[in-house]
Amino acid sequence: MSVSRIVASPSASALIDELRARHGDLMFHQSGGCCEGSAPMCLKDGEFLLGTSDVKVGVVHGVPYYMNKTQFEYWEHTHLTLDAIPGHGGMFSLEQATGKHFLIRSRLFTDDEAQDLEPVQACG
Repeated sequence: MSVSRIVASPSASALIDELRARHGDLMFHQSGGCCEGSAPMCLKDGEFLLGTSDVKVGVVHGVPYYMNKTQFEYWEHTHLTLDAIPGHGGMFSLEQATGKHFLIRSRLFTDDEAQDLEPVQACG
């Protein structure tokens, strides 16, 4: 059985459910770019155009999670936990109006986990 690269905390799962009920199908993208830094952005599915510079890291609480390839090179050895905490995050992300924001917590994969990781998928 493959080891998932990303999971959602209970708080993130609840916020995803709230946003899905309000907006429909969702997607996450983590760019590492200038506007939102490395914060995960939650968007309506298809609202962000993916290209050859993106990879699909996995699916978190039923939502596809994409990352810029260059950003992924920094994170590829870490297990990601999508969390949601009080406060305001990125202005382009759907949770902006909820008073909460998504963030990523990470830890290094164990040696055993690293041998059985789910593969990432190229986009575009």
